Amino acid sequence: MFHIVPFSVLLIYFISLAYISKTSPVYVVDFTCFKPPNCLRVPFTAYIEHARMLDFFDDKSVSFISKILHLSGLGEHTYFPPGLFYMPPKSGHKEAINEVHMILFSVFENLLSKTNISPQDIDILIVNCSGFCPNPSLSSIIVNKYSLKEGVKSYTISGMGCSANSLAVDMARNIMYTHDNSNAVILSTEILSTGWYPGRERPFMILNCIFRVGGAAILLSNKKEAKRHAKYKLLWTLRTQGAFDDKGYYSAYRDEDSSGITGVRLNGDVLQVAGDTLRTHMPVLGGRFLPLIEKLRFVRSVLMYKRSKEIYIPNFRRAFQHFCFPATGKSVVRETANRLKLGDRDMEAALMTLHRFGNQSSASLWYELAYLEGKERVKEGDKVWQLGMGTGPKCNSVVMECIRPILGEALIGPWADTINTYPLTIP
Repeated sequence: MFHIVPFSVLLIYFISLAYISKTSPVYVVDFTCFKPPNCLRVPFTAYIEHARMLDFFDDKSVSFISKILHLSGLGEHTYFPPGLFYMPPKSGHKEAINEVHMILFSVFENLLSKTNISPQDIDILIVNCSGFCPNPSLSSIIVNKYSLKEGVKSYTISGMGCSANSLAVDMARNIMYTHDNSNAVILSTEILSTGWYPGRERPFMILNCIFRVGGAAILLSNKKEAKRHAKYKLLWTLRTQGAFDDKGYYSAYRDEDSSGITGVRLNGDVLQVAGDTLRTHMPVLGGRFLPLIEKLRFVRSVLMYKRSKEIYIPNFRRAFQHFCFPATGKSVVRETANRLKLGDRDMEAALMTLHRFGNQSSASLWYELAYLEGKERVKEGDKVWQLGMGTGPKCNSVVMECIRPILGEALIGPWADTINTYPLTIP
């Protein structure tokens, strides 16, 4: 038994390794992002004027809103859903469903048109939206609207915050490992109509100021013919959980204020929590993609920590050429870049997406990739790292490799009318 048990474990390990290596690679064929109509634009002056007219905001509340808007990194061309333009804002179920139809139907149809597939070609459907979870589910709404085939595997993800899209990609990848010759569509959005907070407590008011309308649709495939026209090959996904820690768990929390009004409360330590979650995530990701010299420098700094009191931050530019960070807010983007010792060029896509479209939750990562494609910076062979960080807290990574030249996206993507005006200097 002493010899048989270790031998059996090794045999199972190598058989599993051989099986995994034979699974079909997963490709990111293409994606689309929702571009709201100009009639939904919400400049700062209009936002503040409307806030003054609402009886549940006092002068201090309006002053706080103005301060957050000007410090957030958002620009003057972000968008609200139609329901929030009413006086007072309409945040009922009907408005939320209308917002779902406006966003998800649009990006889904654009994706079908762009990739030349039909609804019957879809084998897996994943829809993520953190704050709105109707019955029937969001995925059922899509299945019903477009008459997807009876055997489609449909899933709806809620409550995952800004990490939801990266989680959905990881989920689709795992499903496709056991389902060859499949197409998977991921739809990501955040419905703001039901997320509006009509109260005066500042920790709850921040999301009113920074979240904006947005959505993305992504087509994944493990079909052999997908390689010929896909943009990216999915290399790896990684998920880190931090909900076991109370400080992190309550840093962003859906709750009632002292008046019984429901909203999402952001605590003052959310930046520290994000940094701590990232710190536990990076060694695993770095161990997978960093060159050997960077790994050795990191290990050496850990061994010498008692003497030097410093831990070496590896140069992640040697592993990845492009970075898509959570566009949660200007301070979060810069704190993430600072933790990773990255420069202005590396966080440009996140800051410009935040300025142009606002915080669109997990869909923001694809607006950032659309920005990089619009600037024609993504070259064949380049690696793209998408980092999703959400409530819980959770930290999820998606790593892709560009497998063909990408040209002309500036003319058809969400940045079509503004790409030449960026980048801007954001103080």
